[in-house]
Amino acid sequence: IQPVDIKSVLDDADIRPPARMGDIYRASHEGPQAIGVIDGFFEGVPSVWHKEILAALDKGIAVFGASSMGALRAAELHPFGMTGVGAIFEAYRDGQLEDDDEVALRHGPGDLGYVALSEPMVNMRATLDHAVTTGMLDRRLAAELSALAKAIFFPDRSWDALITIALQNGLDPAAPPALQTRLPT
Repeated sequence: IQPVDIKSVLDDADIRPPARMGDIYRASHEGPQAIGVIDGFFEGVPSVWHKEILAALDKGIAVFGASSMGALRAAELHPFGMTGVGAIFEAYRDGQLEDDDEVALRHGPGDLGYVALSEPMVNMRATLDHAVTTGMLDRRLAAELSALAKAIFFPDRSWDALITIALQNGLDPAAPPALQTRLPT
C-alpha cells in the first residue's frame, strides 16, 4: 500500500514508515484517535510489540491492522480489541494462515520509500491462484510452485528466485517464461 492510496481515503492521515517496536507506543502518546498498522519490520530490528498495541487500546485509542504486520498483529490481538481489516487478517484469524513469513518482506531504505525488495508469500499465492482461475497455469503446477516459493527464505523470495528454482527442479520448461513475463504483473 502506497501513501497516496491511504491519503485518497484518509486525507489527514499521518503516514509513517514500516512499524518497529516502540513506534505504536510513541504514537499513542501523541493523542491520536486511531492508529492503523499496515506494514512493519520483520528483520534487523524488533517487530511491533503486542504490549504496545494493548497499551494503546487501554488508552482508548482504536487500533486497526491490515495487510502485513498489521493483519498479523490484529489476528493475534482481536480478542483484546484490535480491529482487523481485510482478507489477510481474516485468513490469519481463521487459521488459514499461521506463519509470519506469509506477509514478511525485505524493505529497501527509507530514502527509496521502503520499496519492497522481496515478494510476500500471500502475494505469490494470490497471483498463482489467479493464474489457475484464468487458465494460465494448471492447479498441480501452481501448487508445486507455491511449495517451492514457501521454501525460499522470505527476504530472498521473488518471482525470479522462484523461476530459477522451478527450472532447477525440472518443472515444465514452457511455464516459467510465461511466469517471468506475466505473473509478476
